[in-house]
Amino acid sequence: MLTRSTPRRLARITPCLRTAVATLSVAVLLGACAMPKHPDTAAPPPDPFNPAAAQLLDDTSWTLSSWKNADGSARAVPSKDQGALSLALSTEGGKRHASGFSGCNRFMGAYMLKDGKLSFGLLAGTRKACVSPGGEIEGPFLDALTRVDRTGVQMRAPQQMQLILDNGDTLVFDRSDQMTP
Repeated sequence: MLTRSTPRRLARITPCLRTAVATLSVAVLLGACAMPKHPDTAAPPPDPFNPAAAQLLDDTSWTLSSWKNADGSARAVPSKDQGALSLALSTEGGKRHASGFSGCNRFMGAYMLKDGKLSFGLLAGTRKACVSPGGEIEGPFLDALTRVDRTGVQMRAPQQMQLILDNGDTLVFDRSDQMTP
């Protein structure tokens, strides 16, 4: 007797199961559409001068976009078509190596990241003579790299690095796609 009543029961329950599954599927789809935004998307950008942010500088490349003197005046910097000043920070070979273009010549040397500050060891460079605007800024630029007091890194768009010098000048670099040799 139990065997005969089971198909009848299934015939009565099957439409109810189909309705329940369909209702549950619609509820899941509607719930997925109403997902809340992730709280980080509305969060303010992180502090670029957080010491941990400087650790993001390894294996990056930068182009100097502006130089503001301590008194607030802007210093002229060469544009990309004039030979923009660049800085690449590489960890290839297990050592931190800086290289770039300083307006007239290429430079290279070691860099360090300690306590949220980027600093450079002795920088060596080629010795080409230049009379272009790049030649005029080369000395001050290389000198500036040896006088970094604070380092700010912003990896959200627009990706930028700020070097605050001991005299109050601010160098702002934009992230570049290519590592310079």
